[in-house]
Amino acid sequence: MRLLLKTIVPFAVSLAGLPAAAAAQDAASDGAMFAVNNTWMMVATFLVFIMHLGFATLEAGLTQSKNTVNILFKNMGIIAIGLLTYAFVGFNLMYPGEFSLGQFFGFAGFGIGTDPSGLTAEYSPGYTYWTDFLFQAMFAATAATIVSGAVAERIKLGSFLVFSTIYVMFVYPLLGSWKWGGGWLDAMGFYDFAGSTLVHSVGGWAALAGVIFLGPRLGKYVNGEIRPILGHNLPLAVMGMFLLWLGWFGFNGGSVLSADPGLVSFVLVTTSLAAAAGIAGAMATTWAVHKHPDASMVLNGALAGLVGITAGADVVSVTSAVIIGLIAGVIVVFSVETIDRAKLDDPVGAISVHLTCGIWGTLAVGLFSSDYSIVTQLIGVLAYGAIAFPAASLIFVVLRRTMGLRVSEEEERRGLDLAEHNMEAYPDYTIFTAR
Repeated sequence: MRLLLKTIVPFAVSLAGLPAAAAAQDAASDGAMFAVNNTWMMVATFLVFIMHLGFATLEAGLTQSKNTVNILFKNMGIIAIGLLTYAFVGFNLMYPGEFSLGQFFGFAGFGIGTDPSGLTAEYSPGYTYWTDFLFQAMFAATAATIVSGAVAERIKLGSFLVFSTIYVMFVYPLLGSWKWGGGWLDAMGFYDFAGSTLVHSVGGWAALAGVIFLGPRLGKYVNGEIRPILGHNLPLAVMGMFLLWLGWFGFNGGSVLSADPGLVSFVLVTTSLAAAAGIAGAMATTWAVHKHPDASMVLNGALAGLVGITAGADVVSVTSAVIIGLIAGVIVVFSVETIDRAKLDDPVGAISVHLTCGIWGTLAVGLFSSDYSIVTQLIGVLAYGAIAFPAASLIFVVLRRTMGLRVSEEEERRGLDLAEHNMEAYPDYTIFTAR
């Protein structure tokens, strides 16, 4: 009997401990998965950060050498503005928690929180509060960067920085709350996975307003003729395109909001195939129309494909992604030429890439995914345009009447590097070595 008890009692105790052991194992597994998800989200944040280097090199390469310092300075300023304004106002305006005014507006207060629950899966099963903030802040800065290229080579630096501050602090997050913050467009069923409209079109509408209120660069349109003003460094521009493509792996891949291996991998495939198809579309179009392939158009074709797929990268098929990118590559060529004929001077094609193809990509979700309505997608496109363009126009008008918007003719001819910064990107060292 004693021998039997010695055998049964330890066995019973071990059985009683099984639920506790299983619970501990599940908790450890959940903690490990949370760490993996959060790590991927941080990596995605780093990749989106790299996009700002891509924008800087792309814009610098497609503009004149005498404005290179100015381009680089604006892109450095934008990342600072994006992070600081998003911490102060934007994050809590974009994700207010509760809405007033019929799900059109909400605000959770100034500054970012310090709640300890934000460091655990209680905040989100995929990432911490801090990771969420930083990832979204990179997106906010991107919207202003889009404007930078379109208004290049003639806008006053101070006016541009003030515009970026106001637009990123208030307009971008307010519009973003309508979908990503759970506002009225989200309730309607509008879909924009990673920001064809919420980021790219919002920046594109502001770029269009800026181009209109600034006017064209000197010598661009003379006696009814369009005179090309060539960029000074195509290799730098192509480098920028590849950096942006690299960053898009984080832009779209991170928008899965977890490290789900199947969905992240699928999104990266649709993203890359759309970019490749955008190159093919732009290449074929320029070859057919102009009888030669245009390298600057082709690099914009890649970006057009990336912008186009961004709204539906997780919900369209692989074949659909190729079609979306291919059409975007064709569209961007005709859009650039149409905007040029309208005498809207966009040095880098930002309006065509981000606004035109952002609209196309958003509508493509309704065309290529049976789960979403083309009508709802169109309502979203129109709603964002109805606020973003007038808001940007109002800011530009006020700046033009107060600070002034455009540099003088003399400063523009001299170049903004010397006029605004008193320095050159490519100083002539031969004057020193010749002594």
